[in-house]
Amino acid sequence: MHLCLTQTIARRFAVIAFFLVAINLFAAAPIGPTLQLDYGHGKAHDNPISDFMYFVPLISPETVTVYTNVGNTQCARVLSLDCQTNGQTFSATCKFEFTGTGSQQNVFDHEHKILQSEKDLLAGGTCKHQLCSINVAALGNGTIEIEGALTNGQLVVNLVRLRFDSRDHPSPVTIDLQDMIYRNGAIQFENEMVARVNSLTFRRSTDTPKMEISLASLKSKAAGDSSWQNFFGSLKGLTANLFLPPLKVEPEGQQAMLDFGRALVLEKSTFTFPHATRLKGSASTVP
Repeated sequence: MHLCLTQTIARRFAVIAFFLVAINLFAAAPIGPTLQLDYGHGKAHDNPISDFMYFVPLISPETVTVYTNVGNTQCARVLSLDCQTNGQTFSATCKFEFTGTGSQQNVFDHEHKILQSEKDLLAGGTCKHQLCSINVAALGNGTIEIEGALTNGQLVVNLVRLRFDSRDHPSPVTIDLQDMIYRNGAIQFENEMVARVNSLTFRRSTDTPKMEISLASLKSKAAGDSSWQNFFGSLKGLTANLFLPPLKVEPEGQQAMLDFGRALVLEKSTFTFPHATRLKGSASTVP
C-alpha cells in the first residue's frame, strides 16, 4: 500500500516537473521585436528603426551586425491601410514613414561566402557585387504592397513589396556593394558601389526563396553628388534593374515577411518577428 502510494506521488511529481520544465523552456524561447501598428488611428506608435528593419538579419544567409549612430532617433510608423478584394483575391497598400535623425547599417559578414568561393578566388576569380550592407540614413515615406488569395476562407499572402520612394521623396535606403578578390596574399574588397533601393519584393515560392531588388541609382561610393553624377547614377540603376538577379534569402525570413503582410491586411495591432539567429549583435556607432 505504502509502496503504491509512494510510486503514485512520485509519478505525479515527475509529470508536474515535466510540465514546469516545458513551460520554462517555452517561456525562454527567444523572439524578435514587436512592432506596434496603429494605422493612423488613436495614439501614434513609433517603432525604432532597428525593429522595423529586423527582417534584414532574418532573410540574410550570413551573420549580420547592426550599427546605429549615438543618439539615433530614427523611427517607423504605419500610417494607413487600404484593402481591396473581389472575393477570390485581395490587394492592400499600407503607407509608412521614417522619422527622426540618424543612420543605421546592417553589415553582412562574408566569412561563409569566402569559404564557399575560396577555390575560385585563389585561382584569380572575382566575386562581383557582393552585398556588404543595407543602410537607412534619412527621412522617408513608403508603402507596403500586399497581394494574395482567399483560400477556404483564409487569407493567403503571396507577395509583399516594400517601396521606399513614395510621395516623390527619394528612398532613404541604400545598399553597399563590393567586389571580392584575392590580392597580395589576402582577400580584398574593391570597387565599392552604392545603390539606392526603391523596393524589395518577397514572393511565395516552392523553389529557393529569393528577394527582388529594384534600384533607383547605382554609382561608385567615391563619386560626388553633382547633378550629372546623380543623373548618370540613375541611368546605371535603370540598366542594373534589367540584369540584377534576385538574391537568395532564408526561408524563415521570407515567411516572416509574408506573415507580416497578413498581419497588416488583418489590421493586427502588433506583429512580432521570429528570433533572427544570424543577428551577430548591435553597436551604437556606425563604422
